[in-house]
Amino acid sequence: MMYLCKRIFTVKNKFMSLLKEFKAFAVKGNVIDMAVGIIIGGAFGKIVSSLVSDIIMPPIGLLIGGVNFSDLVLTLQHATTDAAGNAVAPVTINIGTFIQTTLDFLIIAFSIFMMVKALNSFKKKAAEVPPAPPAPSKEETLLTEIRDILKEKK
Repeated sequence: MMYLCKRIFTVKNKFMSLLKEFKAFAVKGNVIDMAVGIIIGGAFGKIVSSLVSDIIMPPIGLLIGGVNFSDLVLTLQHATTDAAGNAVAPVTINIGTFIQTTLDFLIIAFSIFMMVKALNSFKKKAAEVPPAPPAPSKEETLLTEIRDILKEKK
């Protein structure tokens, strides 16, 4: 019984410690920053998807020969009806959707790369604070003191 009480007390202390650590994490603003980043990232993803599917892909499809990329599929099996008369959907590989998704990813990845590169350059500039001038040598210090003493005597 005593062992069980000690074990429960230990688990409770670990849980309370974990809860305090989470509270410190959440209060620092990390959770809020992460949530804002996720929301903005989701909105940015929608913008890029629209850019690719509505602006970039139509001219590319026109250049290729009037192909709508969302309709570009490789059909493995055409639509059929089974013995009971139910329609069976065709089996297709959606190449156009894959190309659009790949372009979405490339644009988002490049944008994030450029953003991180810009942030790193700002950090590098902030870190490049010029070093403090070196302290004067003992000889310079002595000469300065002698100069000051001579000024006082005049």
